[in-house]
Amino acid sequence: MTLHSGNLPSRAQALRCVRCDKLHPFAPFRYLCDCAAEGAVLDVVYDWQGLRREDLDLGARQDMWRYRALLPIGPDAILPEISVGATPLSPNATLARQVGVGAVLIKDEGRQPSGSLKDRASAMAVAHAREAGFRTIATASTGNAAAALACLAANAGLHAVVYVPETTPAEKLLSIRAYGAEVILVAGSYDMAFATCLHEARERGWYLRSTAINPLMTEGKKTAAYEICEQLAWRAPEAVFVGVGDGSIIGGLHKGFSDLLALGWIGAMPRIFGVQVAGSNFLYRAWGQQIPLDQVERRSACSIADSLQAEVPQDRFKALDAVTKTAGAYVEVSDDQVLEAMRLMARCGYLVEPAAGAACAGVIRAREQDLLGGRSEAVILSTGNGLKDISSLRRMIAMPSIPK
Repeated sequence: MTLHSGNLPSRAQALRCVRCDKLHPFAPFRYLCDCAAEGAVLDVVYDWQGLRREDLDLGARQDMWRYRALLPIGPDAILPEISVGATPLSPNATLARQVGVGAVLIKDEGRQPSGSLKDRASAMAVAHAREAGFRTIATASTGNAAAALACLAANAGLHAVVYVPETTPAEKLLSIRAYGAEVILVAGSYDMAFATCLHEARERGWYLRSTAINPLMTEGKKTAAYEICEQLAWRAPEAVFVGVGDGSIIGGLHKGFSDLLALGWIGAMPRIFGVQVAGSNFLYRAWGQQIPLDQVERRSACSIADSLQAEVPQDRFKALDAVTKTAGAYVEVSDDQVLEAMRLMARCGYLVEPAAGAACAGVIRAREQDLLGGRSEAVILSTGNGLKDISSLRRMIAMPSIPK
């Protein structure tokens, strides 16, 4: 008899520190390793023995919880009622010709409830917070994670407190407030908002959703990789391009593809390309110059792509592994190149925010640098809807020509 994943206990076995490799017993509310290393975030370790694809809820559910057997969530957890996941993966021959590759497939996360991929992590956070009896859940964000948490918390009847920089686009702030979240504007960068949120959540005993602190956020985001492979008849694409700020999404993609390879459900890993903007390029500099992450110069972050701004990516160790362990690359693009890529995607029917445009610009840059062949298949992870940043759309429309 085939068991459905809803009847199975979580297969999460332990939490591994990405710095010292120490294993901790799995506990949904353990956030960091007790070693002294900077960036000592944790990664969930699973026991996949005996698991089959038949154990997934592929017929019963049309959302991210169809992969519940691969997630660190128990059978008694109360899942959000709103549907998260199951976004389309669509080929676009016109865009493929324009960027110079054999095939482009767009994974459109702008169709999530709050308009971004961050809903996947927030759905996971809300499910765990409710399971443990928390009433308040907090996060730091440049906007998208805050909107995602506000949306999912409202659906679950939880109080959300979000810490965002004062420079957060007005459109994102409006949606966050519309969902009923408490908004704390921080005078400074995302890194300052992150530190403030961490302190307040610890002091007040709130559930903390912030990425690179809560290891379960990677587990929510990895479901995008599961969907990509399932949508390709259980194979991995040749290359995946994603904008990188804090590093959590690219780390989640790597985790998802790695899970499927370990299970034997795909035959090879895709090459993962991280795309950073010139005004926030910590990982691009570390990878390109082969500098240890604890020795990279820290610079203030500034870009039209607010979602990609991070002086020091909080999930930098997972983010660097995602590229180095898949023979991928980090590429750097300018704000003008991001805007032009947004225009190319809009002319193909995809209205995207700058962080998603950066992924498309990254394909063009990788081709220019001969990092990607002209007949390659590239998945563009379109992480957010363009209506989240109207001012950037205005700048895109006003651009007179393709930047050289």
